[in-house]
Amino acid sequence: MFATFLIGLREGLEAALVVGILVAYLTQLGRRDVLPRLWVGVFAAIALAVGLGAFFTFGAYALTFEAQEIIGGVLSLLAVAMVTWMVFWMQSHARTLASGLRTNVDRAIAAGGLWGVVVLGFVSVAREGVETTLLLWSMVQSFGDAPASLLGAVLGILFAALLGWLVARGAVRMNLRVFFTWTGAFLIVVAAGVLAYAVHDLQEAGVLPGPFTAAAPVVGGAVAVGWAGFPFGWAFDLSHVIGPGTPLAAVLQATIGFTPIMSWLQVVAWVLYLAIVGAVFVTRARRASPTSPPRAAPNTAPADAALEPHGTIPPLAHQGEQ
Repeated sequence: MFATFLIGLREGLEAALVVGILVAYLTQLGRRDVLPRLWVGVFAAIALAVGLGAFFTFGAYALTFEAQEIIGGVLSLLAVAMVTWMVFWMQSHARTLASGLRTNVDRAIAAGGLWGVVVLGFVSVAREGVETTLLLWSMVQSFGDAPASLLGAVLGILFAALLGWLVARGAVRMNLRVFFTWTGAFLIVVAAGVLAYAVHDLQEAGVLPGPFTAAAPVVGGAVAVGWAGFPFGWAFDLSHVIGPGTPLAAVLQATIGFTPIMSWLQVVAWVLYLAIVGAVFVTRARRASPTSPPRAAPNTAPADAALEPHGTIPPLAHQGEQ
């Protein structure tokens, strides 16, 4: 629950802040008549994310075991790619996200296509929703405890919606640079675990060589463990020390993607992803860390500061109302 709660909180807050910026700017322009269309796009994006989750969950029952494992592995790889892209995208665009949204709203209104706001709301939220659905679906498949995992995600999203509303009302102030840095680091660790699980699925389906295929080294009638099993056997088997169904195993799997028994390809994929992506993330975070107070830009709209990574978020609601 804790791992999926944090994911729901992180992704939900990103979506809530985007919607808050759009609502604040439309209110500032005196175009509250466009807000219903914005909400149509937002709820359509939520419906898309829920529909995808239902399709992935219930559609798998009609597939063979091998097909389920292949689809699960491919979707997990897609989730890892989307999470990685989003983490680095937020690092690069957090400063200009508010101004970019305002520009898109201006273009839609200037073109006379107010329904473009529907598309803007849909795309802004759907991006987070699809990413969250893929990541949560992959994690639920690996955990094998769907009710608790989904409950944690729902609680995280609800808390994010409440937090986003409080931020917009000015009741809570946050340092977004710190928030997105720490949650981004957590997501990278989670993504490494999802990548390892994707490798496991593809090995079970026979797409990748591993302990379930003829490529596995055998010692004494069993798949080799340790260095004798490199590269297509088991890297370790600690199931006699950490039971697969114990709370400790669940915590380790939810936080760092560790399972009591892992293949060499899983371990290599986990280590390489964490080393490469983690190093790039830390380097970019250090470069983006402020060394001096930022200079105030003239004639900056209040909504522009909504995602300013150096400070806290000013109130977004009721700005510019007559």
